[in-house]
Amino acid sequence: MTKTENTIEVKKLTKKFKKFTAVDSISFDVKKGEIFGFLGPNGAGKSTTIRMLTTLLTPTSGTAMVEGHDIKKDQNEVRKRIGLVAEKIILYNHLSAMENLEFFGKLNHLSKDEIKKRSERWIERLGMEEWKDAQASTYSTGMKQRINIVRALLTEPDILFLDEPTLGLDPQTTFMIRTFIQELNKKGITIILTTHDMIEAEALSDRVAIIDHGKIQALDTVENLKKKVENKKNPTLEDVFLQVTGLDIRDKRGKAKRAGGPPWRGGGENRVR
Repeated sequence: MTKTENTIEVKKLTKKFKKFTAVDSISFDVKKGEIFGFLGPNGAGKSTTIRMLTTLLTPTSGTAMVEGHDIKKDQNEVRKRIGLVAEKIILYNHLSAMENLEFFGKLNHLSKDEIKKRSERWIERLGMEEWKDAQASTYSTGMKQRINIVRALLTEPDILFLDEPTLGLDPQTTFMIRTFIQELNKKGITIILTTHDMIEAEALSDRVAIIDHGKIQALDTVENLKKKVENKKNPTLEDVFLQVTGLDIRDKRGKAKRAGGPPWRGGGENRVR
């Protein structure tokens, strides 16, 4: 596939939380049909950027176009074209895989026949057919993540955002999901991948952007980024990442979880296709 047309265009995108600037006037583009690695340390502005691009947060200033639609003015049009696999798995434990998918499919105004056909196709591909009618509470983390990916694919998105898709998974499931990501990309789906796994990012990404302190610090192909590491003979993407962002550990405090309410309240993940 020729990868020339931009499917995402970001210009001077900024997000401030009171006096704190989480994302500071960043600009970049994502080409149609590529796997775009979006990397950064904890608190660098990575997740905030993704939440703006998926319409879950409103930018303070700047613009971003997704498939030609403004993320502030055309939110519904943007949501029709994207899928999101958030770091938090979005499933109801008391429902089966098929019941979960039917619920989320209906939220996206899909017919029962469409939901069944699409769900069964992806469930079979991801090896979950045997457990599709079992309650999600009985699933391992890897099983839940595979259904979480199917949920994001129900609407057949043009662009798929993957936030740490293999976090905490065993090597076999990780291999399956990475292979599946490449298959989806070959079918023409543009992938935006966030991960702390440098091996994963290097293996999958056509280009990589590294964000730190709210700014894009580096953006290029993996091979070109490696050329900037001059003190090692055969540098890895991890070497690039550490050279760009430094060696300081980015400790941060977690937020207390609020009890009650459906999973799309607060985080808003289920409003996105």
